[in-house]
Amino acid sequence: MESIIKLQDIVKNYYLGTHIVKALRQVSIEIFKNEYVAIMGPSGSGKSTLMNIIGCLDTLTSGHYILNNIDVSDMTDNDLATIRNKEIGFVFQTFNLLPRYTAHDNVMLPLVYAGIPKRKRVEITTKVLEDVGLADRMTHKPNELSGGQRQRVAVARALVNNPSIILADEPTGNLDTKTSLEIMDLFEKIYNEGNTIILVTHEEDIARYARRIIRLRDGAIESDEINKNPINN
Repeated sequence: MESIIKLQDIVKNYYLGTHIVKALRQVSIEIFKNEYVAIMGPSGSGKSTLMNIIGCLDTLTSGHYILNNIDVSDMTDNDLATIRNKEIGFVFQTFNLLPRYTAHDNVMLPLVYAGIPKRKRVEITTKVLEDVGLADRMTHKPNELSGGQRQRVAVARALVNNPSIILADEPTGNLDTKTSLEIMDLFEKIYNEGNTIILVTHEEDIARYARRIIRLRDGAIESDEINKNPINN
């Protein structure tokens, strides 16, 4: 199997005056192409810190991080930003959409940063929005969309650059039960199309969609197990 993510002895410390907060303690994880992984843990377990490291949003104190055969352990902030845009599609709990932009323009932004020509950008964006079921909502702004539709826009934006991994942070946290199920069905479709998904959640019923569940406690891996009975499988 082809490794997408390799974390080796990851340590992350935060310094509050003279006090050291050890957020991650010697964490080692390998995630392969077309895996569907949930990262779980109680508040303060280190799961948000781990997500920020995997997403190249934060730097390590020590250890090594190989992302799609690229060593990102000691990269500058500018280099990390380039890697993020190319390799990682983010889906956040709060959607993170620009309120004055239409759904189409929000989804197209990563392609603008990537320097894709305008005609190609429009073509790719339209196709991705159609794929997530928003063909009739492309010209709507976020405040004209339901919560579920806004999250579909966020998912489309995550997919538009054809990234190595989709990194979803509590993607159903602001949604009702029915809409949450629709979004998880969409992730299932994305996974079945060959994408690699990493889902950060504190909800057991959401984690059960994943094929592998990694649990953190006090900055260390408590368990890393295959989910033998995933939902929708």
